[in-house]
Amino acid sequence: MKSKKLKVILGVILLVVITVVIILLAGSKKNATFTTATISEGIIESTVMATGYIQPVEEVEVGTQVSGVIEKIYVDYNYHVKKGQLLAKLETSTLSEKVNQAKASLKASQSELDYARQNFERVKKLYESKASTQVAYEEAVNRFNQAETALTNTKAALNQAEVDLSYAYIYSPIDGVILNRAVNTGQTVASSFSTPTLFTIAKDLTKMQVEANIDEADIGQVRVGQQVSFTVDSYPDDTFAGTVSQIRLQAVVTSNVVTYTVIVDAPNPGEKLFPGMTANITIAVASEKGLVVPVEAINFNVDKELSENLDIKNNSTSEGRDVWVKSGNNIERRSIKTGLGDGIYFIVKSGLSIGDEVVLSVTFDKKQSEKSSKSIMPEPPKGMGPNGPARVH
Repeated sequence: MKSKKLKVILGVILLVVITVVIILLAGSKKNATFTTATISEGIIESTVMATGYIQPVEEVEVGTQVSGVIEKIYVDYNYHVKKGQLLAKLETSTLSEKVNQAKASLKASQSELDYARQNFERVKKLYESKASTQVAYEEAVNRFNQAETALTNTKAALNQAEVDLSYAYIYSPIDGVILNRAVNTGQTVASSFSTPTLFTIAKDLTKMQVEANIDEADIGQVRVGQQVSFTVDSYPDDTFAGTVSQIRLQAVVTSNVVTYTVIVDAPNPGEKLFPGMTANITIAVASEKGLVVPVEAINFNVDKELSENLDIKNNSTSEGRDVWVKSGNNIERRSIKTGLGDGIYFIVKSGLSIGDEVVLSVTFDKKQSEKSSKSIMPEPPKGMGPNGPARVH
């Protein structure tokens, strides 16, 4: 009797244990929480980012070819000037005196030439009438030729002196805006070894350009004509547009880092952009439109532990990429083909449709199951990407 009673008690205990296990397992399945994202259409852009500096399209440094003291300055910073407008004047007394000396030398050379010509004509007549020697005739010819050469040299010296005098007046070579004035009245400028810069003029500030340094790893993706957007610190809420106009082949090596200079044309009709501003540029190197899937969905994977909790078969495929699609309380694996990606989303070529819910992560209620919380990927930030915040079911 005791043995039969013991068997009945053990049977009841075993039945209770089995019932509790079944209830717990069922509870764990019912309390699975899926974080999903709904498939929709979007545009994916592949971009290259870099930093550059804003510069005028055409910038001219105005200098002087003669030495002297600045006597008068007629313009200042930010002045709008026209081509041929007088910018500054050097003290001209020394240069004017050189012109006067050259004129005096020219007059003396002309007088010497006149005398040499008269002497030559006189000796020539005597020589033709056999009244003069050949030596005297040749000397007259030589003096006459030397006088002509001296006159030519003095004319050239006078021209040079007049040109030097004209260089004392500094004119604008283009229409533009004065960006820099490097001299003051009374300052001495010397042009012995190099032309000193007096003014820097930008031709048109409504047309600017960005000189950006692109890393050698990205330069292969950049092409002339690609669209560019950029921001500057002065206007953090504004985005400016431009176009790649030139890719310079000369490499720039800094601390063993190789970069290439890319020129971006940047219209500046409102003249908000100033020369020298730092620009953070983004070059759109590729763009594709279609259905988009989050990277989290592609990276989500169902391991053995998760398969047991969800009671699904982990039929992993080795080709292509896979995502898990939620249908009711179940999920199923889908093989997809992807296109362009930007690190957050991928374009879906096939395997998904608009409205499909792809699983980003799965969690379980710890109170209902001994299984620990299982989350393969973190929830995406709210408001990110074309789909907005992920939905939780």
